[in-house]
Amino acid sequence: MADLQSLSEDKTKSIINPSTKLTYGAIRGSEKLRSNLAGLYSAKAASPLPLENILITPGAIAANFMLLYALIGKGDHVICHYPTYQQLYSVPASLGADVNFWRAREDRSWQLDIGELKGLIRPETKMIIINNPNNPTGAIINKSLLEQIVAIAQERKLIILSDEVYRPLFHAISPMDPHFPPSILSMGYSETIATGSLSKAYALAGIRVGWIASRSRALIDSCAMARDYTTISVSQIDDQIASFALGPDCIHSLLSRNIKLAQTNLSILERFIDDHRWACQWIRPIAGTTAFVKFSRQGQEVDDVALCKLLHRTTGVMFCPGCLCFGNGKDFRGFVRIGFVCQTDVLKQGLIELTAFMKRDFAQVPLASERDL
Repeated sequence: MADLQSLSEDKTKSIINPSTKLTYGAIRGSEKLRSNLAGLYSAKAASPLPLENILITPGAIAANFMLLYALIGKGDHVICHYPTYQQLYSVPASLGADVNFWRAREDRSWQLDIGELKGLIRPETKMIIINNPNNPTGAIINKSLLEQIVAIAQERKLIILSDEVYRPLFHAISPMDPHFPPSILSMGYSETIATGSLSKAYALAGIRVGWIASRSRALIDSCAMARDYTTISVSQIDDQIASFALGPDCIHSLLSRNIKLAQTNLSILERFIDDHRWACQWIRPIAGTTAFVKFSRQGQEVDDVALCKLLHRTTGVMFCPGCLCFGNGKDFRGFVRIGFVCQTDVLKQGLIELTAFMKRDFAQVPLASERDL
């Protein structure tokens, strides 16, 4: 918390009020926290977002679960951006919905095809789920494509859920760029929901604070009713830390620090990729904290699960295997997700270990094709 205090323009302001009585606190989240968030969502929107349209949750994982539990059920059809965080398609499926993937493809730089979305829509389609910026690829859905998605949803009265947990950590595109993606809540359509948290872009995973925000008060009220079965309120201490971090005295310094860290570390990772083009390829990420890198040997994808296990066992470096964590055991073979926005010294040491592994052990990693034999 000392780091957070040091980033504030007002060094005299306390992060936590020590006289706070530790009751449940505000059930939907404190007025201060929700006002700060409402201000962020209102900054470039045609109309301000009322604080009543925001519901505070214990992290974005709880936000996503609660809204899906509240809004999706048996007989519904859901279209989900893919690859993405598994929760976004597995939870709707567990609730009885039929889920189709809207596939982003490597050969299109992980961009989505609006024609494919149109072809996936059915009479029973209820929700389109997107992840912007995307985990694991670091790609974005640009403003033009967002406008097309909204137009399709509006015509068919579909709900759009945008998991924006990595927003606004944009390290390779400027807000002045015409392709820069606004929040889904800024697109002029009421049936939109955005989820977010302090964990990723704000680097405060140690406090479990996330949120659901929507232009529709009815959708928020439905989520609040579902929330009654799982959570009374978030910790008042966490709420106060989040309010401080998102306040006007701190948020700009906090985000500036994190974006600079992402840019610095991405350049370091890029040098490793460039030095190992004989084994690695990627689409350079535009936003977020993750990169999706494909490892191959003599033009054939390696077994990413075996790679990650051997790498971790011999060096302590941990990557997420793409096939297992993002591809349902069959897609994205050879890919690994690399989280690169850690402390720079940690990244450098990890890449030193990885470089040694590539020279010493990479030849032992089986090919993905050998797993099928």
